[in-house]
Amino acid sequence: MTSFYSEEELKDLGLGAYGDEIYISRKCSIYSPDKIILGSHVRIDDFCILSGNIIIHDYVHISAYVSLFAGHSKIEIESYSGISSRCAVYAESDDYSGEFMSNPMIPDKYRHIQSGKVNIGKYVVVGTGGTILPGVTIAEGASIGAMSLINRDIAPWTINFGIPCRKVKDRSRKLLECEEDWRNDMIMQEKRG
Repeated sequence: MTSFYSEEELKDLGLGAYGDEIYISRKCSIYSPDKIILGSHVRIDDFCILSGNIIIHDYVHISAYVSLFAGHSKIEIESYSGISSRCAVYAESDDYSGEFMSNPMIPDKYRHIQSGKVNIGKYVVVGTGGTILPGVTIAEGASIGAMSLINRDIAPWTINFGIPCRKVKDRSRKLLECEEDWRNDMIMQEKRG
């Protein structure tokens, strides 16, 4: 027995949909599984929390202790992306200005929930300890350094870090060549049988 759910156990989770080669740790907490859609070749490690409307595309790795809090909004992670350990992604958050009360034990009429879809584009990597706030788009190919606070959209193919997160420089696109080589290798392997 491995630490990941078996195919039969995956069926019993009640996920909205999922593809092939799904590796979800048995130590992962999943809330509203029917609202979660996974592509193929997805790995979700120990002690992660997935809650609400979440779409994870193909070849995505979610490292240990990552929290994805989508609530009634949405979090979408596109293909070939990775979220490093101890990151938190919020598509909904309380208003901490002091104008309203906060926490889920308070009736909604006394709270002000800020919400907005979080989109993490293709080829994105988010370094350990990153925090992504509601309504943020991290565009294709962006890289986020460790311990960054992402509170606004991030431009494509850039390297960013800090509190708040800011562009440091452009990111190489050589990984696109690697992807093409990898796909060609897979085609050759299939032809060989």
